[in-house]
Amino acid sequence: MTTSAKILQINYKLNGPRAEYERENLPYAEPIANIPDLRWKVWIINEAKSEAGGIYLFDNDTAVQAFLNGPIVAEMKGDPTLSIKAFDVIAELTTITRGPVK
Repeated sequence: MTTSAKILQINYKLNGPRAEYERENLPYAEPIANIPDLRWKVWIINEAKSEAGGIYLFDNDTAVQAFLNGPIVAEMKGDPTLSIKAFDVIAELTTITRGPVK
């Protein structure tokens, strides 16, 4: 069985201005960077819609599940606006469009 990269998308509503969001999340950046089998995370924000979150690329589903069952996501789970979605990466098409998933 071939395992493929996994994309995780997490979104939630902002409760304050962007600067506050960035300041509050700065302590999480390094621990997230050190998560096993996480290739990268892109932090996202849409101030006009008061939404923020992240797009993560993991090596495999096991890594996604470990992250979802870990302490960082546990802190978020009390937020009723939280949306978590996992996706398989379609490698062939993504390679053609230069997606950074290798």
